[in-house]
Amino acid sequence: MERPSGPPSAPSAGPFPAPSPGSPAGAASGPAAPLLIACALGIERFALRAGRAGAAGPVTVLRTGMGPRNAERAVSRALGESRNRSAVVIASGFCAGLVPGMNPGDLIVADETRHPDGSTPCTGTALLVDALARAVPGRTVHTGPLTGSDHVVRGQERAELRATGAVAVDMESAATLRSALSAGSRPVAAVRVVVDAPEHELVRIGTVRGGISAFRVLRAVLPAFHEWHRSLLLPRR
Repeated sequence: MERPSGPPSAPSAGPFPAPSPGSPAGAASGPAAPLLIACALGIERFALRAGRAGAAGPVTVLRTGMGPRNAERAVSRALGESRNRSAVVIASGFCAGLVPGMNPGDLIVADETRHPDGSTPCTGTALLVDALARAVPGRTVHTGPLTGSDHVVRGQERAELRATGAVAVDMESAATLRSALSAGSRPVAAVRVVVDAPEHELVRIGTVRGGISAFRVLRAVLPAFHEWHRSLLLPRR
């Protein structure tokens, strides 16, 4: 689906009751759970630290380093700290789009992330899509499976991944969400900005117009993350 913008459950951790995968979690009484935003690159972390206004609780932007193994280690270590033990987790940063017609600066909201051993459902996808439509008006938001890879995907391999139904690929999101749920049940999500697409393959981020466009969009998404986080703290009706 696209719209113009305009592992098994683990024991519950922190103030959230164990949510059913893919559904918003209501919060019990107590302090708001922290928000942990994980990204791979320094340029992504710089963009995602652009603003903190409107946060429902403590926010940490974690640079994990590139690749699934680095993401897994960094997220597991961060969630092992007492301040982040109950954190809600978002994987974010740049990605490669797989769908013809995508453009740099388009947004990807995953409904699941895929890894070699299976998939991880994401929480509150529709809430994130609506929040991003308000935060980044005029940008196209795509939803669907976000697949993981341990290397940069180009050319024919990109077409093969598209044939599986995936809409985008990156190296860290699947490992990030899998590690997050291994540390305890919690809401998880993945939001990525397309930096290159089938008709717009890039060599280096930031050296061409597409990379600059993606960076500007990534700088604007934080209010949507805060809105999604706040919505998870509302009691269920």
